[in-house]
Amino acid sequence: MLSKPRFLLQLILILTLGLSACASFLNSSTPTPELPTFTPVPPTATPPPSAAIINGEYLTTVEFQAELERYKAAQTALGLSFTDEDANKAVLEDMIVQFLLSQAAREANFNLTESDLQLRIDALVTELGSADALSQWQSAHGYDDASFRIALKRSAEAAWMRDKIIADIPASVEQIHLRQILTYNEVNAQLALDQLNTGADFDELAALYDPITLGELGWVPQGYLLDTAADEAVFALQAGQVSAIIQTDAGFHIFKAVERADHPLSPDALLTKQEQALQNWVAEKRASSEIVLAP
Repeated sequence: MLSKPRFLLQLILILTLGLSACASFLNSSTPTPELPTFTPVPPTATPPPSAAIINGEYLTTVEFQAELERYKAAQTALGLSFTDEDANKAVLEDMIVQFLLSQAAREANFNLTESDLQLRIDALVTELGSADALSQWQSAHGYDDASFRIALKRSAEAAWMRDKIIADIPASVEQIHLRQILTYNEVNAQLALDQLNTGADFDELAALYDPITLGELGWVPQGYLLDTAADEAVFALQAGQVSAIIQTDAGFHIFKAVERADHPLSPDALLTKQEQALQNWVAEKRASSEIVLAP
């Protein structure tokens, strides 16, 4: 595969809280293990034990451990293996990103009032059928009312900021309509290139090496190809030009830029651009933030 896989942090597209999936959890025939409940620590003059401090805001050890238990329970339910170290890293990174996004939302004057928050909770009650059903879900996933409200508020703020960031991605960008000749050894790739240099038709050769796709890769925006060298080589081409041999993990490629123009992004390419925008935003925000991790 040449295109980039979808590898966002859980937060970036769905957020780890998973509140929109409450109903499916409750209707599952598989019992959900009871998790220890996270109750927010009341404000005190002494800072609470914390897993991290993000721009002066505490990610308490209690909240982190509760989220870690939810993560482990979810991975186990899906039949996925994990190490404690990997689970700790994944949850800590995810929660730091949530904090950064929610903080940025408030800085951008997004104000989720208590009334707004209650409306969201009421909508969940309606979706699940009763307040008791929501209470059962909260209890099964380690929340009490107070901690659930905190998590839902932060999730909503983070989602608002996420949407604000990805909204800036244009629907149409400069792209290359790309075809390739793909071989699995350099000898055949050189043979194909020699034939091209002596006047062979690119499309006919591409069809010979791949009679199913005919070498067609469709419209590709910059940054979409998984291999950096391939991406750079492709975007050095003008319409009608052919690349040299480029080796990637998939094999040996010769690319042809059939067309080069502004073109609407495909759904997958749009998602990739959104992922890149979010990753860049997170990287820049982390670099300008004060994040202190517990020793």
